[in-house]
Amino acid sequence: MTSAPRISAKPLRRRAVEWPTLLLSIAIYGGWGALTFFHHLIPLVLLVPAAAWTIAWHGSLQHEIIHGHPTRWRGFNRALGFVPLALWIPFARYRTMHLCHHRDERLTDPLDDPESYYWTEADWARLSPLGRGLVEAQTCLAGRLVIGPAWSISRFLWTEARAIAAGDRLLAGIWARHLLGCAVVLTWLWSVCGLSPLAYLAIFVYPGTALLLIRSFAEHKAEGSVEKRTAIVEGSPVLGLLFLNNNLHAAHHAHPTLPWYRLPAWYRDNRAALLGANGGLLYDGYKDVFRRFFVAPHDRPAHPLGRAPDGAGSGEAAA
Repeated sequence: MTSAPRISAKPLRRRAVEWPTLLLSIAIYGGWGALTFFHHLIPLVLLVPAAAWTIAWHGSLQHEIIHGHPTRWRGFNRALGFVPLALWIPFARYRTMHLCHHRDERLTDPLDDPESYYWTEADWARLSPLGRGLVEAQTCLAGRLVIGPAWSISRFLWTEARAIAAGDRLLAGIWARHLLGCAVVLTWLWSVCGLSPLAYLAIFVYPGTALLLIRSFAEHKAEGSVEKRTAIVEGSPVLGLLFLNNNLHAAHHAHPTLPWYRLPAWYRDNRAALLGANGGLLYDGYKDVFRRFFVAPHDRPAHPLGRAPDGAGSGEAAA
């Protein structure tokens, strides 16, 4: 009897400076600066996709920084990720929630996983008919792209505001620093570039957030087994670059501290083991995700298992 392939646990030496990521960050911030400064010279049909790409790419960069890149100096890394180009989420909050998401034994749980799109039966029952309709519309990719940014941003801001109003001083401090960063960004946009905040939200933030929602749409699914909750999207050279290879999501959860540019090779070496572990939850590019789920639901909103059952996590601890 042949044993199942095993995922390689060989430790990889971390570099003091990961130049591909550092150069990428220069390209992202430089590209954002150029697009905002010269926005009036760029046709809208070209500006919107370029702006959306830049905001989504910055979100992917922040995700990379959360996992300990691109240097060994934590303060430098966090300063690099702090700049609030998307305006609506503080980097410190994104970091806390995402590292919590990497508790793989609680993946998809509607209470324990901050990035879960599932609902408990009780919360689902309390939703108004309008609320249920909006949630159900987002179970297909078309709805997630159109409604998802407004829904995600408004719910997040409402939850944060309620926590601060209830006396959460730590959260209030995070938001105070974040708003100072937003003031700098808005000053650049309005005073230097002549770009109104409303136009920036419409051209940069909303489309950029929608692009990121393509990645998160089908990367997790509620299952009893931990390993079967995380998908893989192969054959995505363009969006794979935008998402910094996070489309190979099962590989990322198995090895969350591996830098983005080394992930594809590690995935190839461990492909059979990863697909064996996740039950073959594989998509042939994002065209496959669009084909399957553009107007069809990926899953029902209420968590099918009630709460994600406990299980042994397979991945290493996130940085």
